[in-house]
Amino acid sequence: MKRIHLPFLRVSALTACAIATTAAFSMVSQDDLTALDTTLTPMGAQRAASKDGAVPAWGGKWLGTPPDLSYKRGERYRDPYADEKPLFVITAQNMEQYADHLTEGQKALFKHYPATFKIPVYPSHRDFRYDESVYKAIRAYAPDSTLTTDENGLTNAPPQVPFPIPKTAAQLLWNQRMSSAIGTEQATYDQGVVYPDGNIAWGKVRYDIYSPRNDGKYDVKDDLNNRSYYRIATELPLSDRGTLTVGYTNWDKAGADNSSRTWVYNPGTRRVRQAPEFGYDQPFGAGGFRTVDDDRLYNGPGDRYDWKILGKREIYVPYDNYKLMDGSVKYSDLLAKNHENPAYMRYELHRVWVLQATLKNGYRHEYAKRVLYLDEDSWITLLADNYDARGELWRTNIATTVYAYDAKTFYPAAVFYHDLISGAYLADRLTNEEPMPKLDSSPQFNEAYFSPDAIRSSGN
Repeated sequence: MKRIHLPFLRVSALTACAIATTAAFSMVSQDDLTALDTTLTPMGAQRAASKDGAVPAWGGKWLGTPPDLSYKRGERYRDPYADEKPLFVITAQNMEQYADHLTEGQKALFKHYPATFKIPVYPSHRDFRYDESVYKAIRAYAPDSTLTTDENGLTNAPPQVPFPIPKTAAQLLWNQRMSSAIGTEQATYDQGVVYPDGNIAWGKVRYDIYSPRNDGKYDVKDDLNNRSYYRIATELPLSDRGTLTVGYTNWDKAGADNSSRTWVYNPGTRRVRQAPEFGYDQPFGAGGFRTVDDDRLYNGPGDRYDWKILGKREIYVPYDNYKLMDGSVKYSDLLAKNHENPAYMRYELHRVWVLQATLKNGYRHEYAKRVLYLDEDSWITLLADNYDARGELWRTNIATTVYAYDAKTFYPAAVFYHDLISGAYLADRLTNEEPMPKLDSSPQFNEAYFSPDAIRSSGN
């Protein structure tokens, strides 16, 4: 029943949603394409501002580095809004005033930590855009982009946003899965589980990602473009040091080879084994604190859930979080007891898609219900609420983002996973005390680098 799932990269299989099958495969009409030039942005977001103007109209005036900032590849991203001050700060004492723009998870954090949890709200911005090649690919492929019959894969899909005007939950989730796809990515991420007493259990992972479909030379007819590859080396905790994991998945599940593969090198046994059962709610990360499919708030097959679009809302979400990749911000300052330090957080009011997953009868997962909040401009999941089998809110998660000047795309920064029962939280994808991630820096990746033979020789 299980399907292979790749950690850290949104590349696993997605299966049936609780939507009529015929609707799931509807294509983009000519009227839809016209809307991408008028009422909608080229990515499918609403162009107009909100009625009160708190969510601004889409500008898309900057591609890459803003003109007033200097940036060289490999440097830290400078904050284009560094001089701004919060418009106001939401606290446990005034949260009811802003309740319409808060999630259940945010309200729970205020109730659990009334003295310290805060949401500093800054002016909202929609200034950045994607490369014109991304927009052209969406327009070129979207009319023919379809899901396979089991919704497990795509055919004739663009490198990003296969469904700019989603009509079903399955299509919306596919947009989310491909939202942060980058041609090449090399990064070392620190992880820390912060317990209620302030003690921290550390993890560290180093990984390489290769997505040929996003390297600017996409050809739907090239089988290589329908695969995404990853390689992960675990450095902390020390008990797992030396573990190497490689794998790939196919986007086009209608192809001749429609399977994915994952292999793990165990330094204790010095053996490489295939890992067909990896995924879903298997514990992962420092201390096994989160699940495999918690990565970037949701990452994996959707076949255990019935999915439903709950509409769009205006929510205070983490946005333009450049401080969380700033080398001057130390982990000792950022990782406070109970939750991340609000002084380094930035929230803005944005429109988000609300996507709900309810566990199917007869299927197992430790989360019985999940609610995801997807940014309309980037399709990245920014907030997620996970419920247990009793219907109680168990974990609420926060994913921060920046616009990456080198890759010219929105990029997930630090992610915080809050366990409301234990009082602990996990901080993942931390880079403040590591070198900057290298995005689209043209390393000489090839298929062999991500093979089991490659990690076997590296491990020895």
